Amino acid sequence: MELIYTTMLLHKAGKEISESNVKKVLTSVGIEKSDGEIKSLVVAMADVDIEKAIKEAAVPIVSSAPGHEAGEKKEKKEEPKEDPEKAAAGLGALFG
Repeated sequence: MELIYTTMLLHKAGKEISESNVKKVLTSVGIEKSDGEIKSLVVAMADVDIEKAIKEAAVPIVSSAPGHEAGEKKEKKEEPKEDPEKAAAGLGALFG
């Protein structure tokens, strides 16, 4: 996941997604990845439109999330509170 976060951070900052930039970001936060992992990431991201990928990923999450229909309000259900003395008495029955 660190590699994906790094890619998104570089994209947001308007920086090129290159091996050297990825290494700089990872090193700055103390994360070590092999040169092969970094190179694979850069090659894989070469033809990816990150803005489009973010929009496509975000839309289904928001539209399919329960409780996100237009105008729907969630009601908070209040749990009944149990008396601590009754709870302790119930535990006493376990131990005789």
